[in-house]
Amino acid sequence: MSDLIAEESWGLTDGVLISALKEDIGSGDITSSSLIPENHISRAVLIAKSGFVLAGVPFAERVFKLVNGGIQFNALKKEGSRIKAGAVIAKIKGDTKGLLTAERTALNMLQRLSGIATLTDRYVKSVKGHRVKIADTRKTAPGLRFFDKYAVRIGGGSNHRYGLFDGVLIKDNHIAVAGGAGKAVKLARLKAHHLLKIEVEVKNLSEVKEALSAGADVIMLDNMTVREIKKAVDIIRGKKPGLIIEASGNINLDNAGEIAGTGVDLISVGYITHSVRAADISMKFN
Repeated sequence: MSDLIAEESWGLTDGVLISALKEDIGSGDITSSSLIPENHISRAVLIAKSGFVLAGVPFAERVFKLVNGGIQFNALKKEGSRIKAGAVIAKIKGDTKGLLTAERTALNMLQRLSGIATLTDRYVKSVKGHRVKIADTRKTAPGLRFFDKYAVRIGGGSNHRYGLFDGVLIKDNHIAVAGGAGKAVKLARLKAHHLLKIEVEVKNLSEVKEALSAGADVIMLDNMTVREIKKAVDIIRGKKPGLIIEASGNINLDNAGEIAGTGVDLISVGYITHSVRAADISMKFN
């Protein structure tokens, strides 16, 4: 097991991986059962068919082990490695039916996570030279949030809050119900314990000032132009120099660097998890 994953997390990940295997296997792999004799052993390799940043090897290995504990999995590349097309990522040996049964679930996980890590890496490179972090959002595949956010870290990014339970983030609908950004911050302050930071999403300079006056700890500048972001940063730094400023909404590889140059601390990008392109990896028998 990878030392990048806390021991207590394997209970969660195994549950998801087992569910994914059940979804694929159902009552049994009828093709392999029809063609492959019992106790047949094979060797296989996982091969990169394109270049990418590798992520998800511990989970791919775990899938094979869950199908058949006797399968030997030898990873040849480390998590976070930059992989070239044609590179052998891992060598596998074991029960042939087990290899074939686990193949798709293992590859699906490895391909998705490597895709996320690769895209995250591109965003991190696009803001190089600026003191800013690229962060994910809650726009992850249902049931795969732990894995998606893990891949973001492997790609050099940072994790925003994990879910609704571990951070106060007041968004536009909260503001609409509360009757304004300032009122929403004040209401949250009454309920949240003293260790929780209160973040509020604002869409214009008027709301920036309102959130500042109400005592927000973090201000998210949502869907603002670069010019508006710069003005907002100047206002916030002038009043509360240490306050965390986040930019979000309509951020892409073309404008991330310019936004980073405004002086924000954090750029959150939902695209790195909700619209990722999977890496191209295949399993081939020797």
